[in-house]
Amino acid sequence: MQTSAYGSWPSPIDAALAAAHDGHPEWLGFVGDEVWWTEPRPTEGGRRTLVRRRADGQEESVLPAPWNVRSRVIEYGGHPWAGAVVAGEPLVVFVHFADQRLYRYEPGSEPRPLTPLSPVGGGLRWAEPQLRLDLGEVWCVLEEFTGDGPTDVRRVLAAVPLDGSAVRDRDAVRELTDDRHRFVTGPRVSPDGSRAAWLAWDHPRMPWDGTELVVADIGAHGTFVEPRTVAGGPQESIAQADWSPDGRLLYASDRTGWWNLYRDGEPLCPREEEFGGALWKLGHRWFAPLDSGLIAVVHGSGSTALGILDPETGELVDAAGPWTEFAPTLAVQGERSEMGVPPPEGWGRVVAVGASPRTAYEVVELDTRTGRARVIGAPHDDPVDPAYYPEPLIRTFTGPDGRDIHAHVYPPHHPGHRAPGGELPPYVVWAHGGPTGHAPLVLDLSIAYFTSRGIGVAEVNYGGSTGYGREYRNRLREQWGVVDVEDCAAVALALADEGTADRDRLAVRGGSAGGWTAAASLTATDVYACGTIVYPILDLAGWGTGETHDFESQYLESLVGPLAEVPGRYAERSPVEHADRVTVPFLLLQGLDDVICPPAQCERFLSRIAGRQVPHAYLAFEGEGHGFRRAETMVRALEAELSLYAQVFGLNPPGVPTLELIK
Repeated sequence: MQTSAYGSWPSPIDAALAAAHDGHPEWLGFVGDEVWWTEPRPTEGGRRTLVRRRADGQEESVLPAPWNVRSRVIEYGGHPWAGAVVAGEPLVVFVHFADQRLYRYEPGSEPRPLTPLSPVGGGLRWAEPQLRLDLGEVWCVLEEFTGDGPTDVRRVLAAVPLDGSAVRDRDAVRELTDDRHRFVTGPRVSPDGSRAAWLAWDHPRMPWDGTELVVADIGAHGTFVEPRTVAGGPQESIAQADWSPDGRLLYASDRTGWWNLYRDGEPLCPREEEFGGALWKLGHRWFAPLDSGLIAVVHGSGSTALGILDPETGELVDAAGPWTEFAPTLAVQGERSEMGVPPPEGWGRVVAVGASPRTAYEVVELDTRTGRARVIGAPHDDPVDPAYYPEPLIRTFTGPDGRDIHAHVYPPHHPGHRAPGGELPPYVVWAHGGPTGHAPLVLDLSIAYFTSRGIGVAEVNYGGSTGYGREYRNRLREQWGVVDVEDCAAVALALADEGTADRDRLAVRGGSAGGWTAAASLTATDVYACGTIVYPILDLAGWGTGETHDFESQYLESLVGPLAEVPGRYAERSPVEHADRVTVPFLLLQGLDDVICPPAQCERFLSRIAGRQVPHAYLAFEGEGHGFRRAETMVRALEAELSLYAQVFGLNPPGVPTLELIK
């Protein structure tokens, strides 16, 4: 064991390694007996490929570059593919990111488009495709731009012919619903094919504020008849809906303050836990009914587990294994096909995506007959000795007014180095995005990049985060830029007061809504010696009046307050209006193709900083949108962030390029 200063420890976890392991499997599904999913390829321009796990356990990337399986519906996307076995071979439809068209693919042939292009605004976009082979169609969510503005858009449920007849004829796309609701999710069809259920909501609500559960009868030739709202409303969020094998309606509602499961309105397992979450992407799935009547569920308070619920008794049994967090994507073999095809042999298989503080996200299979869970895809493989991984602590801190603040604390950790006696480590407070989201307790090599060098990280699930009930989420209503900033500062100062962190070497960082919190923290507090601000919101008035996409265009009505009623609050809290209060160095990172938090906000903020003699750096990346996906971008960003801390905290990390700070 060698003794050397914090921040100077040599680490095998470099930025390239962290970038190569960014992202995780997503959007699981069965194609016959095979499990398929999407997976990121950071070193291939950040595209997402479709992975097929054959019956013999071999994995293969189905679509080569440049195919990119990713939807842009509501900009955050949704489930981008669906598949079935036809005449013994897979038939798959998927959304290609570059043109947002829906394609048909059969192994051995090139993908063929099924949908037309539109020259209007953002064009035609698709999500949550579902094969209806009985009708020769794909049922989807259609997002159609009607003008050049980001809010010139309509969304409906639509049926796309599988024969390609809509490629040059928009009228060949059959609309299943009208556009009375601003937002809709894909329909779930009852086992007997007689009804469809979907979620809908309207501005200014976000889906975690209030949604409606709509049911329609399915008439001749697949038409929807008499849509009616059967649950939900402005103050009740329904996160997901589906059908039980006997045709009863299942849904996750937070009517009690927690997203719990209901069947025809009756609670199945009432607990102060979440069986749902924030619907940031269309097609997120926290539960899946099995043909046996059991229900696979992702549930928990804070972290999540994979379990099997017996709806008749309320008994819930969790899968054994090392996983402490499961993503909201589930697929089940043994649920009834929407084409009325009986489930194949081997029903009772559940696949999910799970991770832990020692393992990255991997595809997990649970056999409900045996209770056995195992990794079947994208298995975690330690790229370095796991002795270099951080050892997180689950903490609850006390904030203003005595409120609880949940956080994960990652102390500096190295198997061969320790700091001199009496030296306290620097710490970086991480604010997650959303802000209606949460930081999962999983292995993240970006965190290990810092902790293995002697820099601590504290992820704060500030008030407003998901996973702790609606009351905890509602702490942020009209308090964005206040509660999140206070909670992050409270955690940072508590770590310093207890002797865990160096009070003079605290930093704050975050991306998207976390970038807002980081910037607001630098203008509203004197807690931090520097900050890293990543694709942020900086100007509330601009962002709330046309500078973002439609999905979040009225999000601030609840986060800050109605703009028409409290315009002064928008200026009072915006970092761009208080750039003169920033006195410490900062790093600003931005994707130039970002339509959610556009570069104009960064440029406006920098113009207010100009001439104030505050050391800073601005790195803008061509070809990157909201969330960096290219390996070279992530490498540059991580190294720049470490260099900022090195310069401000007086650290000496080996082999890190120096970031030029200007004034």
